[in-house]
Amino acid sequence: MRKISVNKIREKVAMLCKKANYKLPDDVKSAIKEAYNKEKSSLGKEVLSQIIKNYEIAENSKVPICQDTGIAVFFIKIGEDVKIVDGDIYDAIEEGVRKGYLKGYLRASIVKDPLYERENTLDNTPAIIHLEIVKGKNLEITLMPKGAGSENMSKMTILTPSASEEDIENFVVKTIKEGGANACPPVIVGVGIGGNLESCTLLSKKALLRKIGTQNPDSKYSQLEKKLLKKINKLGIGPAGFGGLITALAVHIETSPCHISNLPICVSINCHAARRASLVI
Repeated sequence: MRKISVNKIREKVAMLCKKANYKLPDDVKSAIKEAYNKEKSSLGKEVLSQIIKNYEIAENSKVPICQDTGIAVFFIKIGEDVKIVDGDIYDAIEEGVRKGYLKGYLRASIVKDPLYERENTLDNTPAIIHLEIVKGKNLEITLMPKGAGSENMSKMTILTPSASEEDIENFVVKTIKEGGANACPPVIVGVGIGGNLESCTLLSKKALLRKIGTQNPDSKYSQLEKKLLKKINKLGIGPAGFGGLITALAVHIETSPCHISNLPICVSINCHAARRASLVI
C-alpha cells in the first residue's frame, strides 16, 4: 500500500489551477495553427492569428488565457493500492483550488446558491470532482477549467431507441448552430452517447479530455466523428462567429451501454481556449 499525503495533493492541485489557465495543451495549439493554415476567410484568419498571439502571451507571461477562468472540474483516478493520509482527498482538492485561484489571481466565478442568493464564494470553490478507482499505486489528477460561454451552449436530450444516426447528427449540428458565436468558436465538440441522464453528460465531458487528433477506437464512431466535423464546418459560423471554414477543431465521441427504452445524447462544447492539465503522483 502506497501512502500519499493530502498536503502533497493540495500543492499539486494549486499548481494545476494556475498552469491550466495560462498554458494551452500542445495538441490544442497545433490544431489552432492548422486551422489558421486551412482558413480561407481573411477575417477568420485574422481572428485565429489573434487567438494564437493571445495564448502565446498567456504562456510566456503566465497570465490567464481568458478572463473566465472557469469552474474547476476534476477527473481523479486513484489506484486501489493508494492510501490517502493526513486528511481527506476532497478537502485537499478544495484547498488546492482555493490556494491556486487566490495565489494565481484567477477570477472567482462560483456563487454559493444557484437561484436565490447568488453570492460569490470568492475563492472559486467548490470544485466539481469526479473520482474513479483504478488499478495501481498512482494518483492521477486531471483538471479542466470550464468556462461558462461554451458551457451555456451545451445541450442534452434523450432520444427514443428507434433514433437513427441521422437523428444524432441533426441534434449535434443543431446544437452547434444555435450556439453560434456565443460558444467562442472554433470549438471542440464532446459527444456522449448512451448511459443515462447523468452518465451521458459525464461521457461528453470525458470526450473533451481527449487529445485532438485521436479517434474513437470503434471505426463506426470514428467515421461519425469525421462526418460531424465536416457538417459542423459547413455551417459557416467560422472563428469568433465572423464566418469561415473552421467552426470546430474536432468532434470526439464517447459511448456507453444504455437502457433498451432510450438513447441519451449530450453535446458538451469547449471553446478554443480548451484548457486542461494533468499530473501523476
